[in-house]
Amino acid sequence: MTDFLCPLCRAPLAIGPQAWTCPQRHSFDVAREGYVNLLPVQHKRSLEPGDSAEMVLARRNFLEAGHYQALREAAVALLAPLRVHCLLDLGCGEGYYSSAFRTVVPEVIGLDIAKPAVRLAAKRIRNIAWLVASGALLPLADGAVDMVTSLFSPLPLAEFSRVLKPGGHVLVITPAAEHLLSLRERLFDEVRAHEPDKFIAAFDAQFELQQRQALTFPLRLTLPALKDLLMMTPYAWKAKPERRAALEAGEAGATLDTAAAFTLMLFRKRLDR
Repeated sequence: MTDFLCPLCRAPLAIGPQAWTCPQRHSFDVAREGYVNLLPVQHKRSLEPGDSAEMVLARRNFLEAGHYQALREAAVALLAPLRVHCLLDLGCGEGYYSSAFRTVVPEVIGLDIAKPAVRLAAKRIRNIAWLVASGALLPLADGAVDMVTSLFSPLPLAEFSRVLKPGGHVLVITPAAEHLLSLRERLFDEVRAHEPDKFIAAFDAQFELQQRQALTFPLRLTLPALKDLLMMTPYAWKAKPERRAALEAGEAGATLDTAAAFTLMLFRKRLDR
């Protein structure tokens, strides 16, 4: 079993069926749904950090409709040959990708700062360790995992390096330059291209890039799917309100055609780090 740390004193946690406790008697209950909240109030920057319940449900609806299934399959195909034993999925959300990783990895930890997302994931998927916690200070011992995945999530590289075993891997998935381009052109006066390459330089000191894969596929979105997509992304508050309203006011049965484009990057921790 992976070594987990108390978020308050950084001592090892003893895993119990009802609560996780440390030698300093800090205790964290196992919720009815099966997750553990390791995000103390003093580590929060807001009352309810992370995605809202509305964003979580919109993302669940969108993903379960299969719109990003090709991305999930590509990520699993990349992981399968690595023979990973323990994987941390940072920013796991409602568990769509975490559950797929569990088909090729014996032990998966799903971690997110948003309690609504982790609660939903734990309620539906039982063979994963679900945690509400901060990626800025991971509640994991040094060298605890073989792999970290970050899909559209923050990249605390010092923490990645600390919790990874020597030679461990990081999988980063990020939007490519043309991701949802035709949709973004209808939402913004000026469209800024996504820049996946900006991550590579930041990784260079501690990691080496081993694989890079581009993935593009068409999307035909019905009006409900379009609304879910807008709600689950930063477009929900960054887009011009009148432009978003115009898109969401489309006729029933209408569809919008666009394309999803992603960059998958597999990094390996340098052996001297």
